[in-house]
Amino acid sequence: MTTVAAVYEFVLKGRKRLGYRVQMDTTVTDVVQSEHAGPLRELREGGDPLAKPTLVLLRIENNGATFIDTHDYAVLDDSLVGLRVRFPGRRVAGMVVTELSDDYLRDSFTNGGGFAADGDLIELPRTPMNRSAHYKILAALERADGSAGATFDPPEVIGGIKGGRIVETQSRTGTPKRAIALIGFLVVLVVAQLLVFLRSNTTTPMDCATGRLKVVGSTAFAPIVREAAESYRQLCPGAEFVIDMRGSGEGLQALHTTADANTLAFSDGEKPDGMPALLPRPIAFFLFTMMTNAGTGVQDLTPEQIQRIYRGEVTNWQEIGGKDVPVRLISRNPGSGTRAALQRRVLGGVREPGSNSDDCRTLDPGAAQGVLRCARDSTEDVVRAVAETPGALGYAELGAATGHDDLTLVRISGHRATVSEADHGAYPFWETEYGYTLGEPDAHSLAASFLRYLTNQVGADIIRANGDRPCADLANPAICQPA
Repeated sequence: MTTVAAVYEFVLKGRKRLGYRVQMDTTVTDVVQSEHAGPLRELREGGDPLAKPTLVLLRIENNGATFIDTHDYAVLDDSLVGLRVRFPGRRVAGMVVTELSDDYLRDSFTNGGGFAADGDLIELPRTPMNRSAHYKILAALERADGSAGATFDPPEVIGGIKGGRIVETQSRTGTPKRAIALIGFLVVLVVAQLLVFLRSNTTTPMDCATGRLKVVGSTAFAPIVREAAESYRQLCPGAEFVIDMRGSGEGLQALHTTADANTLAFSDGEKPDGMPALLPRPIAFFLFTMMTNAGTGVQDLTPEQIQRIYRGEVTNWQEIGGKDVPVRLISRNPGSGTRAALQRRVLGGVREPGSNSDDCRTLDPGAAQGVLRCARDSTEDVVRAVAETPGALGYAELGAATGHDDLTLVRISGHRATVSEADHGAYPFWETEYGYTLGEPDAHSLAASFLRYLTNQVGADIIRANGDRPCADLANPAICQPA
């Protein structure tokens, strides 16, 4: 029976097994002798020295009998994070990858997202790992506010493997004294990498640029730009942003007219003809959604129904199974990239008719009878108007429309606005968000640095947090369109 149990444990239950091991968890003064402690004492968080820093070296390994793929992690399909490691009583000040058993592991930490720190957590990406593959993370931590005592509870690994398990492993050979000394020496070297992120504000961080950058264009993309610009300013105090985003068309025209190298324009979709000096860079795969006032009783429409509504052939929601409420269409003004995306992706290339109402509730004097139509300047204005107007139908960027009790996000032919649905060609209302510059920006300019920040760094996480995807997450980042 013992043999049978062992076979079951290894062959069936243990084929997929992810191991973790805390190889070091110590205060800084325990790691090296006093003559080596200088650089360790310089560890800082947001410019302030760490009062009681500790260092943790964590090893993650595939110690099962088979390959672990990205879909083997027990997380939601659209999650970039595969595992989380919690440090009770401490907060994460910084971290670096110190060792990769195989070079293919590198892409998971540089291109795919999912590697981040948040309070007492380290988030680790859904890393595909061959059998016996491993990687190591070195983290610098600070005592959490209110935490007392000389010791901390051990780190906790949070996550799961489908059809397998996560186990704590141990070294089979123990740690020789020479290895302990070597670890101490290596820690001093690796701390130099941590200092890039944790040193005081007197040292310029990597890829920081100074100067003044004006940002114009898409109102749908404006919340992401504002959040990313504020984050960039905290990292690079010498950078100044002037954000004046009034629509994709107006922003592109402003950049074209002023020919200002210190202006960056964001557009939902490609620029129009006649602007040959403006160069695009794909930034994000952007999702839009149709939305109705919650009182319409409508949750799903086909493209054909949407086209009929915008042609004015449906005047009351009751005609297509909704409640007895008149249809009121609330749109963006001409020049909006979101409006252009609707026309291109949903309305079959047909232009929306003009407005016949200023207040979105009554027809203007002299306007012909028919479906009421009004237009607003910004994404926020459209969302607000649809929420406040009985019978209203509108459209907006997904993140801006999400989380409103008085709005219903409308599915299209049963498909929700998700990256997965759009990437498989099932959901049609999406667009590529482009950043436009006047010619190729200088590599050291604030414009070039901010574009890199949006696509490769914290800005990419901000894009994901808003429900969209950086182009780097897609199979073909250069095109940034569904496969």
